[in-house]
Amino acid sequence: MFGRMLKIGTRSSPLALRQVDEVIGCLNEFYPQIRVEIKGFDTYGDRDKITPISDIEGSDFFTREIEDALLKGEIDFAVHSAKDLPDEMPEGLCIAAITKSIDSSDALVSKNNLKIDKLRYGARVGVSSQRRKAQLRKYRNDFQLVDIRGNIEERIAKLKDNKIDAIVVASCALMRLGLEIKIAQRIPLEILTPHPLQGALAVEVRKDNEELRNILEVLNGR
Repeated sequence: MFGRMLKIGTRSSPLALRQVDEVIGCLNEFYPQIRVEIKGFDTYGDRDKITPISDIEGSDFFTREIEDALLKGEIDFAVHSAKDLPDEMPEGLCIAAITKSIDSSDALVSKNNLKIDKLRYGARVGVSSQRRKAQLRKYRNDFQLVDIRGNIEERIAKLKDNKIDAIVVASCALMRLGLEIKIAQRIPLEILTPHPLQGALAVEVRKDNEELRNILEVLNGR
């Protein structure tokens, strides 16, 4: 297995590439001889920046092209944000490992670094998932919740053009991108309960590649 280069599939965004670096670093602890090549994909979800995330949760919106390449043997394994996994995986694929979350909390990024209870009445808050929308409505029904798409940098940029007052994103995404300074507040769990897989990474492989599955199992809980 280590006699050849292993190809890793991932989305092409800066965050996704940082996630792959994280996985490679963990693998190198156990297998310093491993050699890898990263192949980036612009998935349907990366190209479609209009459809609300709440409309496609549980689908293969962010994994389809990567999983197709995995089934065709164009890559050896894939790295995903664990919460991006579809509810139903394609036949022939399986998850070899789920890493330990580096931070499962949701973060508020806001103008003037305001915390959630200090945002103005009727503040426009950019959110993606249905989970976040429902819980934020329950906490403050005066908020105008705005569907927000794009990578983390694109979402933060919306604060600068005065379209929204704040955004809610995963703390782990900001941490991995070196943008932790942008966090105005890690939102308390009594306000927002995070996705159970938030902050964790999923490593996907073909079921019939038992040797690689065994190698990747060292990443479980890492």
